[in-house]
Amino acid sequence: MPKMKTKSGAKKRFKVRSSGGIKRSQAFKRHILTKKTTKSKRQLRGMTEVHVADEKLIRAMLPYA
Repeated sequence: MPKMKTKSGAKKRFKVRSSGGIKRSQAFKRHILTKKTTKSKRQLRGMTEVHVADEKLIRAMLPYA
């Protein structure tokens, strides 16, 4: 049986924590930042947890993570 391939897009976007959760970066922070308030941009910093409903799909994309 051949090895399963990891989806390269998912590999770049998600990291699996040691506790088992999956972390992701925030969306809406790439461009058109002039119309967004400083507060909203500040709150989009850092990483956040992936929603429980999406975890199964992401784990399928990252078979060895």
